[in-house]
Order: sequence, then C-alpha cells, then structure tokens
Amino acid sequence: MADSDTPHRPPRLLPDAIHQETVGPGTALLRLETTRSREGRLDGAWWPRTRDIETELPTLISVLTRHLGPITRVGVDASAWNGLPTRLVVDGRVVHLDSDPVGDDTVLVTRGDNDHFALLVVPPDTTEDAARQAMARAVSADNITEAAQILVATTPEPEADRDG
Repeated sequence: MADSDTPHRPPRLLPDAIHQETVGPGTALLRLETTRSREGRLDGAWWPRTRDIETELPTLISVLTRHLGPITRVGVDASAWNGLPTRLVVDGRVVHLDSDPVGDDTVLVTRGDNDHFALLVVPPDTTEDAARQAMARAVSADNITEAAQILVATTPEPEADRDG
C-alpha cells in the first residue's frame, strides 16, 4: 500500500466517538486547545475511582504533566475529598494543593505561575452512562455550561416511589 493510500489522521487527545467509547472510573478526558480566554469553559473532565485524593490525584497529575509540562498547584473542593494534604510529591516534584469548600465540581490545575486548566470532576459513584455524557459535554468545544449544571443535567432522575 502506498503512503498516499494510507489514511492520514492527525493525533487526537479525544476519541472521535466518545459516546460509544467505554469510559470507566479513573478516566480523564482533555480538550486542551489553545484559546485566548478560558472563561466559561472547561478544559476536560476527570472521573476518579474514589474520594481518596492521595490515591487518585497522582495519576492524574502524571498524565497531565506529559501533555502540559510540570504541574505546580491543584485547587480542589475540600468538601468532595476525604482528607486533604497541603501538598503531594508526584514523580519527584512537589505539587501544592489548595482547598476551598466551594462545591463547584471542578479541579483547577495550574501549570507554571498562572496558566490554569479547569476539569469537571465526575463523582466516583456516577453510573457509566451518566459519566460518559457529562465528560463528553465538558470537553465539547462549544460548551459554556458550568460543571455543576453538567452533572445535574446528566444524572438520571431517581424513580418515584410507586408504593404510596
């Protein structure tokens, strides 16, 4: 087969058909496109397996470091995690953790002094279908919806009590 016969596709960080892909706990999806303004936009989504940040965050930071360069700080919602240290050592580098009880369903990752990336955090107990929908919406280039609203919109309604 000649080179001209081989379909050439540029490398992508996101699968073409995220709605058909299997997404499981521990998955992170990133858009990370260069923009002049990040207002109202999420740069990705993360579905941790547990609420133990010392177990979950190092893997995320390692992956992000490969794409973004060294991560210096991570801002987290204190109410979403069990036990928050003020720093973690990941791949031999100190990463400072800033906690705030804001309940905004995001993680704010800082590269360098002031380059920030906002990731939707899908709660660990979310169903696979709801997580896939939330993550796909978060990484959509035209998304302007806040993280909490995405999670509400993609969480199935509980079945009504039919006995009474």
